[in-house]
Order: sequence, then C-alpha cells, then structure tokens
Amino acid sequence: MTESSTAGARLRGSIGVAGIVFLVIAAAAPLTAVGGALPLMIGLGNGAGAPTAYLVAAGVLLLFSVGYAAMSGHLDEAGAFYAYVRRGLGPRLGLGAANLALLTYTAIQAGIYGLAASTVEELVVHYGGPDLPWYVYAFALMAVVAVLGYRNIELGAKVLGVLLVVEIGTIVALSSAVLIRGGAHGVDTVSFTPSAFFDGSPGIALTFAIASFIGFEATAIYGEEARDPRRTIPRATYLAVGTIGVLYAVASWAVVLAFGSDGAAAAAGADPEGLTFTAARLFLGESAADLMAILMVTSLFAALLAFHNAISRYGYALARDGIGHPALGHIHLRHGSPHKAALAQTLSAALLLGTFALAGADPVLQLFTWMSGLATVAMLLLMLLTSVAIIVFFRRTGLDRRAWHTVIAPVLGTGGLLLITALVIDNCTALVGGSTLVSIILSALVAATFALGVARAAPNLVGQAYGADGGARSRVGTDLMP
Repeated sequence: MTESSTAGARLRGSIGVAGIVFLVIAAAAPLTAVGGALPLMIGLGNGAGAPTAYLVAAGVLLLFSVGYAAMSGHLDEAGAFYAYVRRGLGPRLGLGAANLALLTYTAIQAGIYGLAASTVEELVVHYGGPDLPWYVYAFALMAVVAVLGYRNIELGAKVLGVLLVVEIGTIVALSSAVLIRGGAHGVDTVSFTPSAFFDGSPGIALTFAIASFIGFEATAIYGEEARDPRRTIPRATYLAVGTIGVLYAVASWAVVLAFGSDGAAAAAGADPEGLTFTAARLFLGESAADLMAILMVTSLFAALLAFHNAISRYGYALARDGIGHPALGHIHLRHGSPHKAALAQTLSAALLLGTFALAGADPVLQLFTWMSGLATVAMLLLMLLTSVAIIVFFRRTGLDRRAWHTVIAPVLGTGGLLLITALVIDNCTALVGGSTLVSIILSALVAATFALGVARAAPNLVGQAYGADGGARSRVGTDLMP
C-alpha cells in the first residue's frame, strides 16, 4: 500500500525557513528575470529607471505580505491563496480563486517549458549537437520534474537549493564586477531617482517587475510540510520577498551601469535577448557569459519544479475539500507527498505542451509570451481577492487586534495592487507580444476561469457553516464529493 485516504490526511515534511525561501526564489527564477525580463523593462519600459520598478513592486508585495503572514498563523493548510479567500470571503469566491491559481501556475509553467526548451535547443546546437525540435527537450525536462515532484518535498528543496546557490552567485558576481569596475561611465544613482522611474513607460516596467515575483505565495502552500508553520511561514515570506526585491534591484542597476544610465535603453532596444550576457562578457569574460547561458537552463528548471509542486498542492487541497476528483487528495505513505495530484499535473502539462507543439507554435514568441501575460493578469486578480479576504477575515473574527497587521498594511497593499493591476491591464497588449486580439482572448479567459469556479460551487459547499476561527468547516470525504 502506497497511499493514505483523503479523509483526515495531511502532507508530511519538516522543511524550514531556508528550504521554503529556496522554493519561492526558485519559482521567481532570478537569472531568467535578469537575463530575460530586465532587458525588456529597460528597452520597452522606463530605461535606467527599471531598478526602481523592482523596488516599488517589492514594496507593494511586502505590504501585502504583512496581512498574509499574520493570517498564516491561523491557516497552515496547503492551498495558499485559495484557502485564504475561502476563509475570508466564502467558498464560492474561494473556488473562483482556486481556478485562478491553477490557471496562473499552469500557464506560467507551460510558458517556462517553452523558454527552457528553446534555450536548451540553442545551447545544444551551439556546442555542435543535433538540431532537434524544441518539444523534445520540453518533454525531457518534464520527465525529470515529474520524478522529483513525486517524491518528498525536502528532496526537491535540496535540488533547488544547490541550483539557486550557483545561480544567485553568478548574478552577484556580475553585479559586483560592474560596480567595482565602475560600469561604462562610472557609478551613479540615476536609476533610483523619481525622474528616471517616470521616464518612458513605467507601467510596462512595473508589469514585468511584478511578473518576476510570481510564485512567492509558495511560502503558505507548504504550510503543512513546514516545521513550526506559525513561525516559519511569516519569516519565509518576508525573507523571500525582501531577498528577491533587493537582488533584482541591485542586479538591474548593475546592468544599467554596464552600458551607462544614458545608454542602457538604446542598448536594450538593439539587443534585448543578449543585453545581460553582453554585460557578463564585458565585465566577467567570455567563459562567464557562456556559463551564464547554461545556468539559464538550471534557473528555468528550478522554476519548473517549484511551479509543479505548487500546482500539485493546489490539486491536493481542492480534492481534500471535496472539489475535483477525490483521488487527487491521496498522500504517498512513504514520501508524504500528493503523488497523484503530481501525476495529474504532469499529464495536464503534457497535454498543453502537446497542443502548442502540434499547432507549430513558437516556444518563445507564442508559448512563453502568451502564457506569461495570462499568468500575470490572473495572479494579480488572485492577490487582490486574497488581500480583501485578509481584511475581511480579521474584521469578522477579531483573532488579531494589531492595526498595522490586519488593517493598515493590508489596505495599503490592496491599493498598490489595484494600481499595478490597472497598469498591467493597460499594457497587456505589450505583455503578450503586441497582439490586441491575443490580449482580449487571454483576458477573457481569465474572467471566464474565475466565473466558472464561482458558478460550479455546489450548494452544499456554499452552505458550510463557519467555525470559530472564521473558516469554513471542511467536510472532506462526505457529501461534498462530486
């Protein structure tokens, strides 16, 4: 026998703060953000002001995280945003939030498979290997992710930890080399001035900046598998958002200085794909630039594994709450992992990638670009729902009387998220590659996904009574099963 029943089962693990932070930063894929998103922020957005966009995004997410971390002390189950919205706003909106979360992570993971496969294909050809179709590499990566995702979460955290140390070390090395050598024309702080931030199109820069943080909710997704979740989750949340924000801001500042504050926008416009690697070549040497290109693959792989784990745990949480197929709520007795939900996630990813492959889609210009834009819009709406749910939860239950944690910071965070969401929607066409039709279709898909979740909430699920802690009482294994 390899699995437990759904009823009463919980995921097992003893992952600590460092392990969870690794999982979150892995999902953010720092080298991918610095090598892929940053040049677009500089070239299409606000030029030298791009580093400030990262700080603004991090600031808004830190405000959001205050209430998020406070509520985590009253909610340590898998499911993260879905569980928060369900507790704060009720099962109907909770299920709509779950649909948005599944859409977000499924889309961003599919997009990363496309980018990772394309990157591997280019490297193999560059070093004299065979010119195989991109989807061959995509399915090979998927097989490795499936094996690691099936096992205990601590194994995945260890793998990600090793990859991230090397990845972040490379980013720090590039940043240090540029700052120590004075960049192209000396070190200045133009990037952090208001005039630089508001130059050009700051909305586009903020759009790419917030997209670079997708996956940070993983701190709460692993609540059941964490050591002392009431302490671990808040610490991991603050540390992850702060680390990602500082790392992005410093690294983007260094890349700007590598070409000069007055020349970075032109350089990014002329070579958006190679800007960061050119900076590495100039300040670290040819071999370092080649190593960075290889580490792009490990960065993308780390993100794939992190999102695989997130999607699996959402599927498990929904099944345990009586939503979806009950088999997804089973836990592997030896690994303590949601192994059937992990297998289902692998199958859904294979079907989605297979569809794009059969359609002859470009893995970067279509698969990656479209899915990244879709995920960004869906995630922001999901975070807005969660932010409101946190405010309502504490107001209704009175479990925490600290004004900063339960009212002031969450309200400020909600306002910041509203502003960023408006900017993202306004720049959605640019985010998905310039096609208005694609932008409309993807936005409609986000709305329809949320509406479908709300509509399919069973009457008996909606009628669940709220417990003393303000959360809906779970009736897993009873009449909630479809």
